[in-house]
Amino acid sequence: MIRVLLADDEAMVRAGVCAILGSSGVTEVVAEAGDGREAVELARAHRPDVALLDIRMPRLDGLTAAEEIVRTVPGTAVAMLTTFSEGAYVTRALGGGATGFLLKSGDPYELIAGVRAVAAGAAFLSPKVARYVIDQGLGGGRLTREAQARARVAVLSPREREVLGLVGAGLSNPEIAARLHLVEGTVKAYVSAVLDRLGVRNRVQAAIVAYEAGLVES
Repeated sequence: MIRVLLADDEAMVRAGVCAILGSSGVTEVVAEAGDGREAVELARAHRPDVALLDIRMPRLDGLTAAEEIVRTVPGTAVAMLTTFSEGAYVTRALGGGATGFLLKSGDPYELIAGVRAVAAGAAFLSPKVARYVIDQGLGGGRLTREAQARARVAVLSPREREVLGLVGAGLSNPEIAARLHLVEGTVKAYVSAVLDRLGVRNRVQAAIVAYEAGLVES
């Protein structure tokens, strides 16, 4: 069972999200917070698998709370669940260590799939957000980004590039292991090596490189 901390200042929204996640049979909301500060405190107390945070909350906004949880509760994956998909929010969330960015306007299945993905160590972005990330890439014009990305992945071994492509496709470590007929520990080592050699902080940023380098069909 995936243990989830849900933080949103609207009780009706929390009730709806809890109902959706509860219907999945694989997720359980173990704590609810009405503001960002409470979310950080509950994350430290409950150590959930996933912290699902709204952006605009009192006392402490969701983006700051996400950064604090990533820093102080390393075993908890963070995903944003919000109505706001502005580029500045997406950039800060992913740059701060969040591995999921979901929109409240999305399909309920998307919410469940997103929580499962980030809990498994993969990245998950709502389609609208994913398009923004792909279009924006790592800065500069698209042709420049593609050239930069190809140069960056050139230092990787063939197996590392293969792993990077699967990370870019949103696969978790167990799924990559099954696809490549490797043990999960080996895949974890490959992913760590890829992140280090690319100089990126997390799987979302690695996925951007994979897209720009043409390792994943957008």
